[in-house]
Amino acid sequence: MRRIAATGPMHEIIASELKPGAGAESDMALEADIRARTSTVFHPCGTCSMGPGPATSVLDARLRVHGTGGLRVADAAIFPVIPSGNLNAPSMMVGEKAAAMILEDLARG
Repeated sequence: MRRIAATGPMHEIIASELKPGAGAESDMALEADIRARTSTVFHPCGTCSMGPGPATSVLDARLRVHGTGGLRVADAAIFPVIPSGNLNAPSMMVGEKAAAMILEDLARG
Protein backbone atom coordinates (compact mmCIF):
# COMPACT_ATOMS: atom_id res chain seq x y z
CA MET A 1 0.00 0.00 0.00
CA ARG A 2 2.84 2.35 0.74
CA ARG A 3 4.28 1.84 -2.76
CA ILE A 4 0.88 2.55 -4.30
CA ALA A 5 0.41 5.62 -2.10
CA ALA A 6 3.82 6.91 -3.20
CA THR A 7 2.88 6.94 -6.90
CA GLY A 8 2.28 10.29 -8.54
CA PRO A 9 -1.51 10.51 -8.58
CA MET A 10 -1.96 9.09 -5.07
CA HIS A 11 0.95 11.00 -3.55
CA GLU A 12 -0.61 14.26 -4.70
CA ILE A 13 -3.80 13.71 -2.67
CA ILE A 14 -2.45 11.94 0.45
CA ALA A 15 -1.24 14.31 3.16
CA SER A 16 0.25 11.60 5.40
CA GLU A 17 -0.11 8.00 6.46
CA LEU A 18 -2.53 7.77 9.36
CA LYS A 19 -2.05 4.18 10.50
CA PRO A 20 0.20 2.50 11.33
CA GLY A 21 2.19 5.65 10.71
CA ALA A 22 5.58 6.26 9.16
CA GLY A 23 7.30 5.02 12.32
CA ALA A 24 6.16 1.44 11.71
CA GLU A 25 8.85 0.15 9.37
CA SER A 26 9.87 -3.34 10.46
CA ASP A 27 7.89 -6.48 9.72
CA MET A 28 7.48 -6.91 13.48
CA ALA A 29 6.01 -3.43 13.90
CA LEU A 30 3.67 -3.88 10.95
CA GLU A 31 2.53 -7.28 12.22
CA ALA A 32 1.91 -5.85 15.69
CA ASP A 33 -0.22 -3.08 14.17
CA ILE A 34 -2.22 -5.53 12.08
CA ARG A 35 -2.85 -7.75 15.11
CA ALA A 36 -3.89 -4.76 17.24
CA ARG A 37 -6.34 -3.30 14.72
CA THR A 38 -7.74 -6.33 12.91
CA SER A 39 -11.30 -7.40 13.65
CA THR A 40 -14.32 -8.73 11.88
CA VAL A 41 -17.78 -7.34 11.26
CA PHE A 42 -19.17 -10.85 11.27
CA HIS A 43 -20.73 -12.54 14.28
CA PRO A 44 -18.80 -15.51 15.63
CA CYS A 45 -20.21 -18.87 14.67
CA GLY A 46 -19.23 -22.46 14.00
CA THR A 47 -17.42 -23.03 17.29
CA CYS A 48 -19.58 -26.00 18.42
CA SER A 49 -20.51 -27.71 15.19
CA MET A 50 -22.92 -30.63 14.91
CA GLY A 51 -21.77 -34.02 13.77
CA PRO A 52 -21.87 -37.76 14.30
CA GLY A 53 -19.40 -38.08 17.16
CA PRO A 54 -17.00 -36.36 19.53
CA ALA A 55 -14.01 -37.02 17.28
CA THR A 56 -15.35 -34.67 14.62
CA SER A 57 -17.89 -32.43 16.37
CA VAL A 58 -19.11 -30.99 19.65
CA LEU A 59 -22.86 -31.62 19.30
CA ASP A 60 -25.13 -34.42 18.16
CA ALA A 61 -28.13 -33.87 15.85
CA ARG A 62 -30.32 -32.92 18.84
CA LEU A 63 -27.89 -30.16 19.90
CA ARG A 64 -26.63 -32.13 22.91
CA VAL A 65 -22.96 -31.78 23.82
CA HIS A 66 -21.23 -35.13 23.25
CA GLY A 67 -20.23 -36.77 26.53
CA THR A 68 -22.33 -34.59 28.84
CA GLY A 69 -25.84 -34.78 30.17
CA GLY A 70 -28.37 -31.97 30.16
CA LEU A 71 -26.29 -29.53 28.13
CA ARG A 72 -27.25 -28.23 24.70
CA VAL A 73 -26.06 -25.41 22.50
CA ALA A 74 -28.72 -23.50 20.59
CA ASP A 75 -27.13 -20.57 18.78
CA ALA A 76 -24.95 -19.80 15.75
CA ALA A 77 -22.12 -21.82 17.28
CA ILE A 78 -23.75 -25.02 15.99
CA PHE A 79 -23.33 -24.27 12.29
CA PRO A 80 -20.83 -26.72 10.78
CA VAL A 81 -20.40 -24.35 7.82
CA ILE A 82 -20.51 -20.57 8.23
CA PRO A 83 -23.52 -19.14 6.33
CA SER A 84 -22.81 -16.43 3.78
CA GLY A 85 -25.64 -14.24 5.04
CA ASN A 86 -26.64 -12.64 8.31
CA LEU A 87 -26.92 -15.04 11.25
CA ASN A 88 -30.05 -13.53 12.81
CA ALA A 89 -32.73 -15.60 11.06
CA PRO A 90 -30.84 -18.92 11.12
CA SER A 91 -30.07 -18.41 14.82
CA MET A 92 -33.74 -17.81 15.60
CA MET A 93 -34.58 -20.97 13.65
CA VAL A 94 -32.06 -22.93 15.73
CA GLY A 95 -33.65 -21.61 18.93
CA GLU A 96 -37.13 -22.61 17.75
CA LYS A 97 -35.94 -26.08 16.74
CA ALA A 98 -34.06 -26.53 20.03
CA ALA A 99 -37.16 -25.61 22.01
CA ALA A 100 -39.22 -28.14 20.05
CA MET A 101 -36.63 -30.88 20.60
CA ILE A 102 -36.43 -30.14 24.33
CA LEU A 103 -40.22 -30.35 24.61
CA GLU A 104 -40.19 -33.65 22.68
CA ASP A 105 -37.53 -35.05 24.99
CA LEU A 106 -39.46 -33.96 28.09
CA ALA A 107 -42.65 -35.57 26.75
CA ARG A 108 -40.80 -38.86 26.21
CA GLY A 109 -39.63 -38.72 29.83
